[in-house]
Amino acid sequence: MGPTAALWTVVFVVAFGTNVPTPLLLVYRETLDLAPTTLTAAFGVYAAGLIPALLLSGPASDRLGRRPVVVPFVVLAGLVSVLFLAAGSSVLVLFLGRFLQGAVSGVVFSVGTAWLGELVDDPGRSARLTTIALAAGWAGGPLVAGLMGQWAPLPTVLPYLVHVALMVVAVALLPGVPETLGPERRRTGGPLVNLGVPVHARRPFVLVVVPVALGVFAFPSTAATVLPLLLTPQVPGIAVAVAGIVAGVTLSTGALVPPLQRRLGAARGGPVGLGLGAVGLGLALLALGLDAWPLLLPAALLLGAGYGLCLASGLAMVAALALPRERGALTGTFYACAYLGFGVPYLLSALAGDGSLLGPLAGLGAVAALLAVLLALPGARRLAA
Repeated sequence: MGPTAALWTVVFVVAFGTNVPTPLLLVYRETLDLAPTTLTAAFGVYAAGLIPALLLSGPASDRLGRRPVVVPFVVLAGLVSVLFLAAGSSVLVLFLGRFLQGAVSGVVFSVGTAWLGELVDDPGRSARLTTIALAAGWAGGPLVAGLMGQWAPLPTVLPYLVHVALMVVAVALLPGVPETLGPERRRTGGPLVNLGVPVHARRPFVLVVVPVALGVFAFPSTAATVLPLLLTPQVPGIAVAVAGIVAGVTLSTGALVPPLQRRLGAARGGPVGLGLGAVGLGLALLALGLDAWPLLLPAALLLGAGYGLCLASGLAMVAALALPRERGALTGTFYACAYLGFGVPYLLSALAGDGSLLGPLAGLGAVAALLAVLLALPGARRLAA
């Protein structure tokens, strides 16, 4: 296996593990007696570990190289799945595991993306490869965990053992991936936290890239947590499996849209992604209002297409804007903005309080639609070009 394929596989396997707990949250809700806000907080605490790791690991890899930063955290990803074996009986372990998953993912996704980009040396192609690796991994984890959590024995144990086995393969592949940032190209000195946004790119990054980044995970995190909470009464006995399928469909669709992003270009792909996500949220509301839960599957397709276009377009814009010595830092900043979307389910749950989630969900759809319209305007598209 060549170095590009090996690193692609490593990113895929780490991404697979990050969403193994997602459909199992419905199992944990029963076994640990979790309230809806606690459930969404357990999902969102992932971002609390991830965002600092993103902001610190990118600049660190620009100084030290990609390999010294990535390899230890790939090993840690497997150990975190071992820790999750005890989460079925402890809320503390569940929250700790999600926090550590976030920290591991922040390092591997940001620095791994920069590393893969340097191996490929083609911004558009590397963005598409990264999107496919992440989307396929994020989709495979909840799909496998949802089906095993519904019908296999030991539902809070076996899915993590599957990931541990995959991690053994990933670690074995790492020695074949060469360092791409030689000492002569590394940053020396500078602040510990470096956002990596070049002076000339500040306006396009803030006004265009950040809104697109926020759409990346707002859509799949809502599909993976809020929709299962709302549909559970409609699918008694198979809620965990349906939650895994909805999350899997949403996230796997993201792996299929990079060719569409290539046709649209980054400037058009971002607003189209936000628009598709808004339509998906509208269809989900219709499905829930009519008690027609099968409509959630086409809604998941739209949400997945939206997140995939936002991810591929955002990474393509970042690759074009970044200075070579600060690629890791800017990539980490983009992912930090994107992962703020993981807090959306908790925000929606907090806004709902003891009432229905449908109102806050409609508000999210309206915000996504408004951003899509604003970013489709000629001025915003010129900034992104």
